[in-house]
Amino acid sequence: MPPFTSPASRRGRPSEHTRLLQCVQGILERSDRATPWEPDTVGLPDARSESALARINDVAFYANARNEVSALARICVDLLLLHTPEETTGKHCRGCCLAWPCPTFEEISRLLG
Repeated sequence: MPPFTSPASRRGRPSEHTRLLQCVQGILERSDRATPWEPDTVGLPDARSESALARINDVAFYANARNEVSALARICVDLLLLHTPEETTGKHCRGCCLAWPCPTFEEISRLLG
């Protein structure tokens, strides 16, 4: 069984779903608090590099990384809030009504686990 699909323990520990959701929410919070990367705050390739395009691509990557990580984390949070075990028996997904763990949750778990 993948690490984020086991049921909650009876000793009050959060379920694997809850732990994965908390992990993704932590990534989102850290990325939202992070200072945006700018050319003067990150290491850039050597100015003598043969490819000016490589320098431009690196700067563009760094400049957009914070926003892109935040957007991806928000998608993960939304998916995890939708694909959660139903409250009564926990045997089906509340979002897609398939057996728990549903394929969407299993895939998120596999990719992030």
